[in-house]
Amino acid sequence: MAETRQRLTPLDPVWSRICDEAEEAVRAEPILGALIHSGLLHHATFERALAYRFSLKLASGEMSEQILREIADSAHAAEPLLGAAARADLMAVFERDPACHRLIQPVLFFKGYQAIQAYRIGHWLWQAGRRDMAYFVQMRVSEVFGVDIHPAARIGRGLMIDHAHSIVIGETAVVGDNVSMLHSVTLGGTGKEHGDRHPKIGDGVLIGAGAKVLGNIGVGHCSRIAAGSVVLEEVPPNTTVAGVPARVVGKAGCAQPSLSMDQNLPG
Repeated sequence: MAETRQRLTPLDPVWSRICDEAEEAVRAEPILGALIHSGLLHHATFERALAYRFSLKLASGEMSEQILREIADSAHAAEPLLGAAARADLMAVFERDPACHRLIQPVLFFKGYQAIQAYRIGHWLWQAGRRDMAYFVQMRVSEVFGVDIHPAARIGRGLMIDHAHSIVIGETAVVGDNVSMLHSVTLGGTGKEHGDRHPKIGDGVLIGAGAKVLGNIGVGHCSRIAAGSVVLEEVPPNTTVAGVPARVVGKAGCAQPSLSMDQNLPG
């Protein structure tokens, strides 16, 4: 395995670092050796490790690990962008979450990161026309992680969901690149209407804990939504909104709020 990682180092520094951290973790806590070896060190690539984690966490009496592993391996083989998105999401968590000190933490322990990677498999299934299997993945992600993302929703790279409890993202929602959100965020509709009915979140947006963004409205690039806000109207770019219903209370305060994670209101 060490020789394999050495050959891959110039091509995949993220995976090489994960394996180095994993070996260090085994030395520090031998009782976790079996978990870390089966979850990380046993695999030749990051994609294989993600597929293993996907199958392990979502397997149930209704669907075996083997079948889910084959689905995930097929998805990664057919769509290399899944691995690229997983790496971007991983670095987003590492750089923005002060509780994340090593790359192995999100892969092994953070349900927000794992839920997003499972959603990406479900989205691949949806796009491939395998709708019922995609719904199964959505159901299991909701049951296991408490994160309910419709497989048709479109989510960009570099997403960080901190704590990731009670996240809901609807069918026609769009989330841009480098977005950060905290727990209990809802990107939902406003009733039982059909069609395009969910929010469109721009790049670099920060969404605070408990915020609800409802309806087919746009949230401009690099804006901030304060914790507990209910957003029912368009949000201009580079602004901060707060309240119930939310209103513009000032500028965003920085170029990319999702990276700074500053949730203080102006003034």
